[in-house]
Parts: sequence; structure tokens; C-alpha cells
Amino acid sequence: MPIINDDLMPEITPQPGQLLARGVCRHLLSHDFVTVEELVPTSGLRVDVMALGPKGEIWVIECKSSRADFQSDSKWQGYLEWCDRFFWAVDTEFPTELLPPESGLIIADGYGAEIIRMPEETKLAAARRKVLTHKFARTTALRLQGMRDPRVGAAR
Repeated sequence: MPIINDDLMPEITPQPGQLLARGVCRHLLSHDFVTVEELVPTSGLRVDVMALGPKGEIWVIECKSSRADFQSDSKWQGYLEWCDRFFWAVDTEFPTELLPPESGLIIADGYGAEIIRMPEETKLAAARRKVLTHKFARTTALRLQGMRDPRVGAAR
């Protein structure tokens, strides 16, 4: 068994949005959805969580840790054309009345989540679904490879 020197491992404290994302990802796995965090579907957009369902459905979840975080997000409507369903993930203290009622709502913390409101489905075009599924797979594979071989991450 290799010896790991903890003094060399930097301490990373997750940000509030990252904790929400972790809880969301854990919950979605119970619905048979796999997830990737911080995926870039197209130049200029970065979604907090993209989820891929067992039938190929694609969900985007934006994690908002505060009113200010939500109000400063001017790009979220651009995410709608990159998913079948769009959700907000917030904690129990978030003023949910600020969120558009037609979008989905997930209440989350760092350990789990609950889908409170399911949004209507808007099916992606087949060509866009193929592009996103490919990007999802490549992003996930590259991240996994980078975990096993740090030189991969350094080279990209």
C-alpha cells in the first residue's frame, strides 16, 4: 500500500455551490442519472451540473447558494436550449419565490437533495443530443484519465 503524505495534499474547502452540486449528483444517481459538474456545452456557457438519464435524457441543474448568486447570473436562459429539463438547486434558506415557476426546483445540501418541482420536458433535437452526449462522455473520460495520470490534466 502506498504511503500518502497528507502534508503534500492541499486542503480544499468546497464552496457552497459545490456542496449543493454534490448533493444534487448523489440524489440524481438514485434516479439512475449520471452527472458531470462544470460542463461547457458551448463557448461562453458553463453549467454547474449536467445529468444524463438512462434513456438519454439530458438535464441541466444550476446551483445557487444565495440571492446575490442568482441575481448576478445573466446566462441561465442560454442553458435552456442545451437540455430536456432545467432545474435550480438551492438550499432550504434560499427565497424560492425568486426562481421562475416554469423551471424545476431541487432543494439540496452537501449530502443529498429532493426534487420539489419537475419542469416540463422540452426535447432536444437529435443532432444536439448527440453532440452533448459525446461531450459528456469525453469530458468524463478525460477527467477520469486525469485522476489516474496527472500528466493528462497538465497537458490539456
